[in-house]
Amino acid sequence: MQLENLRQAPFNCTMMGALRGALDHYGLAVWDAVLYGASGHAFVLNIHRELCPSGPYCWDARPLDALLENVGLHREPLGFFHGGSTAEERATVECRLRESLGAGAPCMLVNMENQLIMGWDDTGFLTTQPWPGHDFPPKHLAFGTWAELGDKFHVDFHVLHRCEPADLRKAVADSLRYAVDLWRNAKAHTGEHYGMGPDGYANWSAAVKAGQGASHGNWWNGTVWAECRARAADYFREVAALLPSGAEAVGLAEEYAAIAGLLERCASKELEAEARVKLLAEAAEREGACIARVEQTSTAMG
Repeated sequence: MQLENLRQAPFNCTMMGALRGALDHYGLAVWDAVLYGASGHAFVLNIHRELCPSGPYCWDARPLDALLENVGLHREPLGFFHGGSTAEERATVECRLRESLGAGAPCMLVNMENQLIMGWDDTGFLTTQPWPGHDFPPKHLAFGTWAELGDKFHVDFHVLHRCEPADLRKAVADSLRYAVDLWRNAKAHTGEHYGMGPDGYANWSAAVKAGQGASHGNWWNGTVWAECRARAADYFREVAALLPSGAEAVGLAEEYAAIAGLLERCASKELEAEARVKLLAEAAEREGACIARVEQTSTAMG
């Protein structure tokens, strides 16, 4: 059994790529910029203090799930599983996945990456691979054993349901409030050893000074968070007519595009540490100023 025409978009942010595929499956006309922006993901920046590549995956996405319903998707959590999960626990979640897929609802998992679950064959579930031409992550999940994930894994499963989208103005207002809260109440949105927003920039800079600037983690965090800031810029352009000031929307779009460029430069493995730290300081300062403007816009929207 396989859902027809279910594809994962090849975004660097694989959560958004999977959700893009679900929106397309349900025929929901939501621009990429609105998906990133209205869900709030465009404003997330989460960095482990050792700058490992887990930053884009290890933060509290529950507020994002609530915002996602504004664009017409309800992400139902089916639980967290690991190498010690029992055969009964695995069988229970597999039954739910097959029931949901059989009813036409895409499912998704996140282990090392976010992936859509498209259906199943005689031996296991069929999963999307985010990037064409890459063997990772695996395109199959064996029933019962989940052998493709290896011995040490940490996996979440979700069902993606269609729901009634909100008025776009409400979606925008809600997302701007979330953007402000991510920055102002950073510690509430992530776990120990990670930093969100300004704390994330501080973690990133400290890790670069400690010699992690040329690491895989630096490259991947820079790549993902640059993509998110570029989508934030697109979002403000897309929804400018809904904001109290179109000129302010254009200004925010220009600033977030500039921040995206700074983070993209930070992702380079060849950049000297001193130059990287300066770029991060500029990005953090500019983003803090953007958040102050976003807060004023959010207040004006009521």
